Amino acid sequence: MTANPALGYAADLLVKAEGTVILAETPEIHGAEGLLLHRASSGEVADALKARVAWWQDYVARNDASLNNNPSPGNKLGGLTTILEKSLGATAKGGSTPLTAVYEYAEKVTEKGFVFMDTPGFDPVSATGQVAGGANILAFTTGRGSAYGCKPVPSMKLATNSDMYARMSEDMDINCGDIVEGVSIEAKGQEIFDLMLKVASGQETKSEALGYGDNEFVPWQVGAVM
Repeated sequence: MTANPALGYAADLLVKAEGTVILAETPEIHGAEGLLLHRASSGEVADALKARVAWWQDYVARNDASLNNNPSPGNKLGGLTTILEKSLGATAKGGSTPLTAVYEYAEKVTEKGFVFMDTPGFDPVSATGQVAGGANILAFTTGRGSAYGCKPVPSMKLATNSDMYARMSEDMDINCGDIVEGVSIEAKGQEIFDLMLKVASGQETKSEALGYGDNEFVPWQVGAVM
């Protein structure tokens, strides 16, 4: 309701500036992938996304798991009632521009605009794939207060609620909780985009200032990783 759509607005601004936005974590968009298929720039792009979702359905079945599991206890405490709600929120981070390409894990990203990379939902593994593919800034929305950092690239952390931001202001770069207090999604999206430009120009994020990220470059391991 806050950080995800605001990040989506910032993503649209970045695409309009001829940049590239990578949305990832295939298990996190399961159930809402139709929203991305509707935005596919071609049949080939749509088919590529369908193929990755189908691969995941087979992958979890082989490992006696499911993509339709209920939200985790932390997700429930954060207010989610179904896994579809989480998927809708994850998809909102991708903004509204056409989906121009679909990449496999850690594949080099060459297309401009909004693209999707097939990764697990586990944050360090997903971020590692995006960095390996060429991402040079990570935008990490969190409601529970993840103090994530990633040494290869700056990690911007966006707090979804003001209470958590107040408690963890030394870890969070932007408070998006004030959207429910009257700040518009567009204004917050512009704030996120402006910070992206500053970080790209050398301004340290909170995690960089704290030196976080030594252990967060985690390639996709053999075996079941959701």
